Amino acid sequence: MQSTRTFKDRLFLVIKGIGMGAANKVPGVSGGVVAFVAGFYEEFIYSLQKVNKTAFRLFFDGRFKSFYNYINGRFLTLLILGMVISYFSVSKVLDYFFVHHELYVWSLFFGMIIGSIYYINKDFNDWNYKTIMALVIGIVIGVAISFLDPAKENDNLWFVFFCGIISVSGMTLPGFSGSFILILLGNYVLLLVDSVNALFDTFYEIFGGNFDFIHNQERLRMLKILAVFTLGSLAGLVTFSHFISYILKHYKSITISTIIGFIIGSLGVVWPWKETIYKMTEKGAFIYDSTGKKVVSNYERFIPQLNSETYLAIVYIAVGILIVLALEWYGQKTRKVNA
Repeated sequence: MQSTRTFKDRLFLVIKGIGMGAANKVPGVSGGVVAFVAGFYEEFIYSLQKVNKTAFRLFFDGRFKSFYNYINGRFLTLLILGMVISYFSVSKVLDYFFVHHELYVWSLFFGMIIGSIYYINKDFNDWNYKTIMALVIGIVIGVAISFLDPAKENDNLWFVFFCGIISVSGMTLPGFSGSFILILLGNYVLLLVDSVNALFDTFYEIFGGNFDFIHNQERLRMLKILAVFTLGSLAGLVTFSHFISYILKHYKSITISTIIGFIIGSLGVVWPWKETIYKMTEKGAFIYDSTGKKVVSNYERFIPQLNSETYLAIVYIAVGILIVLALEWYGQKTRKVNA
């Protein structure tokens, strides 16, 4: 898989990683949907499931090149590179538009998810009572999750590890948003704001020659939480990938119909017309992240009034659908050229 990729293929893989990273940034949007629509979902799952006992044996034996090839390292490296680039570029652009044009951003994502549903469903012809039941179950679970109330913050390390496992679900399970799940579990601020800020402050101090943080118990606690969360995320990626790979191999039709259901259910999270509920302190003050933005707790949805703003939002929904259809058209054209 690695040796057949041209420079253009590698460049587009980085771009796909950027798209996946941007999607993971938004509560309610799943990076797995990007992987599914962009056509690299199964290779992504395949590569992750290669992180197994054989891979660890190769690594600890010092056979790093064999390890890299075994886990499809070039593919994963390019994809992760795209995600990192996204964090420092596209994600920041998204932050800006969410602050100034929130309704239209949600509308664009809403349209793209509708387009994704069409894309995944158009070539799926194995509809029967089992796959229809799986579709309904996926929709119900997706909608139910979108309307749950957030739990209280919990810094128990076992729970933090569990949060790490769950947080990467959106990368391996299209339709599930890891960041939104963390909001519901009550640990979004703790794990994606406070602990990350603690890591940033620590690196800043180290590069400045200041090591006083080793006497700061609260800083050390946050770094420990972040380390456990990271381990949980890595464990989740590998665990979910093995699970998804198994069910795709043995129950592909049921799995795809369930994924379609999850994605349909996720429309409840990205519904454009909603009031944002922000995370508050016990004193009533808003909680802000490292960029100065208020931290989202949940959403209260409503039916829009017909006005110019609503009509423009509908236009953005249509644009979102067209973006996915254009990507599909480009993918078909590329496949014909390669054939």
